[in-house]
Amino acid sequence: MKILSFIIAALMAAEMTRAEETVIVKNVLGAEGPLYFDGNLYFVGWVSNTLSKWDGKKTTVLNNAPNCGHNGLALTKQKTFLLACTDEHGAILELDLNGKELRRWDADDKGNKFDGGINDIVVTANGGAYATLFGHFVDPPTTVMGKIFYLAPGAQNWIEFANNLNYANGIGVSPDQKTLYVSETVGNCILKFDINPDGSLSHRANFALLNLLTKNKVDSWWIGPDSMKVDAKGNIYVAQWSGGKVLKISPAGKLLHVFNIAAGNGTTNVAFGEREKDLYVTVVKNPNDPKAEGCIVKIPNVQ
Repeated sequence: MKILSFIIAALMAAEMTRAEETVIVKNVLGAEGPLYFDGNLYFVGWVSNTLSKWDGKKTTVLNNAPNCGHNGLALTKQKTFLLACTDEHGAILELDLNGKELRRWDADDKGNKFDGGINDIVVTANGGAYATLFGHFVDPPTTVMGKIFYLAPGAQNWIEFANNLNYANGIGVSPDQKTLYVSETVGNCILKFDINPDGSLSHRANFALLNLLTKNKVDSWWIGPDSMKVDAKGNIYVAQWSGGKVLKISPAGKLLHVFNIAAGNGTTNVAFGEREKDLYVTVVKNPNDPKAEGCIVKIPNVQ
């Protein structure tokens, strides 16, 4: 009788967990870049090459730029978007809130092309921005060519501040603006850098090895940290590609919580809702699907 009661309780708990995950946007091809702003959820599709807005009822496509491979999305101080084009040729676009292209960068300040694709972008408190360059997708991965670029407040060009990253992906800044976190997808590692007053980076170090924090769901080169967000307390929320989960990690590198996502194994990114009470997670159902069919789910945060 006790065993039966335990099984029933476990099943009820599992159902409650699934009930907390709500699919809010369906049929997204390459879901990434969630950004909640002014009551709307903005997101991209790297396969559909689109930037879209969900207003709580319907989805509207704002931008469709072929051969971009829309990926990371960030909001500037001027209330414009910085959009990462992860196509192998790479670019960074500035768009207005309606999706109109205002500016495009295809290279850094020295004229070096963004070869390998721009993956993610984060805007700093002073209005600067950092972006990651991923690298050519080959399986198995053979080339370490990831980079980090910086656009100073009011500057015209992006400057390379770090290189030799193993497929640089998600990027986040601590609330005190002193630490930059960067995902190395291949290697399952999150790095950290000290941010200097001029925006340059120093003291590169390993911050977290995800396989030491949580058991790998599959055996793959590509099970690793994808995009991330940092909350007001400095905790890092990182989506684990091929892991079907979002990890909440303290500034000290301690695992605080694992959000298991039922919608798919290809968790790509996360965004905070109002007052960080909810999380919007972009998900690809099957990481091996070339169409990257997926969705966006809403889950409650844990404090």
